[in-house]
Amino acid sequence: MFRAKEFVKAASLEEAYTLNQKRSNIVLGGFAWLKMGDRNKQAAIDLSGLGLDTIEEKEEEFSIGAMCTLRMLETHTGLNQAYGDIFKECTRHIVGVQFRNCATVGGSIFGRFGFSDILTCMMALDTYVELYKGGIIPLKDFVNMPKDSDILVRVVIKKDGRRAAYLSERQTKTDFPVIACCVAKDHERWYVAVGARPYRAVQVTFPADETKSSKDLAEKASSEFTYGSNLRGSAEYREHLAKVCIRRCACKITGGEA
Repeated sequence: MFRAKEFVKAASLEEAYTLNQKRSNIVLGGFAWLKMGDRNKQAAIDLSGLGLDTIEEKEEEFSIGAMCTLRMLETHTGLNQAYGDIFKECTRHIVGVQFRNCATVGGSIFGRFGFSDILTCMMALDTYVELYKGGIIPLKDFVNMPKDSDILVRVVIKKDGRRAAYLSERQTKTDFPVIACCVAKDHERWYVAVGARPYRAVQVTFPADETKSSKDLAEKASSEFTYGSNLRGSAEYREHLAKVCIRRCACKITGGEA
């Protein structure tokens, strides 16, 4: 059970950041996974009063506040129109609607969990994170940074014309994924992200003119990742699933093998 001696609803990002510098304090986020652990903290920092719970569509980008819920991500018309319903697909297996109404985008991204569908999905897009002190950083760089006590403000996805598809494989409907894959394509490149390897998501890119077919892309891309074994599957099984999912995503984007 999670315990905190004090609850603080931050009045500003500066206050939240200052409080979070103490190792005995913690940011609550959506409080979805945190409450399942056994921790004792001095202060629990609530960001819900800072206006970080909106998704704003601009001419060149989507700006997603860190306190937006996964349900908001799942049902946002603009995001799903722009990227072919990948946000519906990457969220629909995450426990249930009640959970997705609590879990936040910030928690999913800042946590950098290996099993994160959200992280895998966004890795294949032109995505950036905005940190209160660290500024704007590409997501593919952020995932490899050591965890610190900065505050994630928002996630920014640039509109660069990418078409995308997302697939995951699970043993049961609401379980963590055995493998998660997101593939995107613009006029010049393929972008392939694979997560739940069971390690955190990684992205690789290929020039579009170097891949002859969806099968060729799947063969090349799946071999670029490393895989591990755990109770959900072996490394060999994950590599096989990644190859299948990448090919299916590519076929969905192109409408066939061509």
